[in-house]
Amino acid sequence: MTKREKTVVVNTEEDTKALAQELARTVGLPARQGVVIYLEGDLGAGKTTFSRYLIQALGHAGKVKSPTYTLVEPYELAELNIYHFDLYRLADPEELEFMGIRDYFRANTLCLVEWPERGEGLLAAADLLISIQLTDSGRCFSLRAQSESGDELLASVSG
Repeated sequence: MTKREKTVVVNTEEDTKALAQELARTVGLPARQGVVIYLEGDLGAGKTTFSRYLIQALGHAGKVKSPTYTLVEPYELAELNIYHFDLYRLADPEELEFMGIRDYFRANTLCLVEWPERGEGLLAAADLLISIQLTDSGRCFSLRAQSESGDELLASVSG
């Protein structure tokens, strides 16, 4: 299996939205088995903004809230359930066991996980790892497939 890697530089929030829309075009196919996307980056890098645009591009019409205090925000769409996690405030990975973390990672789901290193050992493996770095003119998104599903996702992204 070839593990694709792509780097995309975005200069505006509209560019971030366009990248999320590109990725959304293929999420449905591998999501039948379940898709896990890890989002890495410093505070303010754009993880939640990217997640918001991806969730909206997949068909959620309402507001997309940051799960910083709730740890997870669910979005039920017609053919896909999305779980947006923000583990920044997680004190101990074992807290994830109490919230039934394993129940979220299943077929017909997309799990977006911000700060995945804080849940190490208890999270499902990523299909796609997205690292976001601030640059002088915007942001640099490094996308790395970690599975065949991740490869399928990256096939739709120009870069």
